[in-house]
Amino acid sequence: MALIMLACGAVVGWMVSRHIFNRENATVGAEPRPVAPRGDLTELEKTNIRIFQNSSHSIVFINTVTEQTDSFGDTTQVPEGTGSGFIWDKAGHIVTNFHVIRDASGAQVTLWDHSAYTAQLVGRSPNNDLAVLKIDAPPEKLRPILVGTSHDLQVGQLVFAIGDPFGLDETMTTGIISALGRTIASPSNHPIANIIQTDAPINPGNSGGPLLDSSGRLIGVNTAIVSPSGSSAGIGFAIPVDTVNRIAPQLIAHGQVTRPQTGVELSDSLSQMVDPYYGIQGVMILRVDPNSPAAGVGLRGARRARQGIIPGDIIQKVNDTPVTTSEQFYEALEDAKPGDTISLTIFRDGQTLSVPLKLGGAEQ
Repeated sequence: MALIMLACGAVVGWMVSRHIFNRENATVGAEPRPVAPRGDLTELEKTNIRIFQNSSHSIVFINTVTEQTDSFGDTTQVPEGTGSGFIWDKAGHIVTNFHVIRDASGAQVTLWDHSAYTAQLVGRSPNNDLAVLKIDAPPEKLRPILVGTSHDLQVGQLVFAIGDPFGLDETMTTGIISALGRTIASPSNHPIANIIQTDAPINPGNSGGPLLDSSGRLIGVNTAIVSPSGSSAGIGFAIPVDTVNRIAPQLIAHGQVTRPQTGVELSDSLSQMVDPYYGIQGVMILRVDPNSPAAGVGLRGARRARQGIIPGDIIQKVNDTPVTTSEQFYEALEDAKPGDTISLTIFRDGQTLSVPLKLGGAEQ
């Protein structure tokens, strides 16, 4: 207690003496300090500012709601979650992640000027974790994002993420592309290929927001993080824009994705016998749908006989891409569309054959 009293007394004495000193020297320290001039902003700072100014008006904040029924049978809407998105076109289409709106019964989109609009669901693709919403907003408020490419990205490139983490709208973070060609599971447990890995800080609420390159172009959609705490730990994933630019128009036009179909069912377990038995690598066809493109070009599935299983055709390449598993086979078809003709390199009866296959289509 004595120590506290002494300290208080010393402070009071100092305050009194300072007051007396200031009365006698009223002009000392009364003026603001001179401002030190600074040089020009660095080129990196200018790039950051330019990207934010040019792109932030294309970003939207998404609030989702869900319906709950109480014990009296009354239904109310309660907040479900938040996320980010971006303006795709002047018609008011908004692109975001499917998981942002997955469990919602409704959504509200807030634009850069804080005006809010009720959104309608146009289409969704759980396999690609993408969804398209639509709002009826004045065209002058809709500023579509610049679209780039992702097939030509390089590890080490600067990237910029803009979104609404934790509900803090128009937040920009920066980093680099730390890896390419990752594969993650979609909400439907379907593999999404060619994922971009970045160390730009991404947090809850960033989902559905854009990943931009140093020209301010969209190169990906921020979709997931790896973190034991739930916050950014330096590993974030983005769906590549080449996938978005293929899927979004289909969702706008049809509400769902039309996937290319071959009509083959592959067997990874049988494929494991291919290398040691034949001395080659590939994935074996287990069955062929009799009414499919694969049947039309004579592809063969495995057959059971008295002497055991007669192997089916072994697919070694899709176009120029080697495949050894069913996952690699379907990844090789990611950029193909129904009606496209692909070339399959197959091994059959000791011979290597090249088989052209025109893809069919099925909605998913």
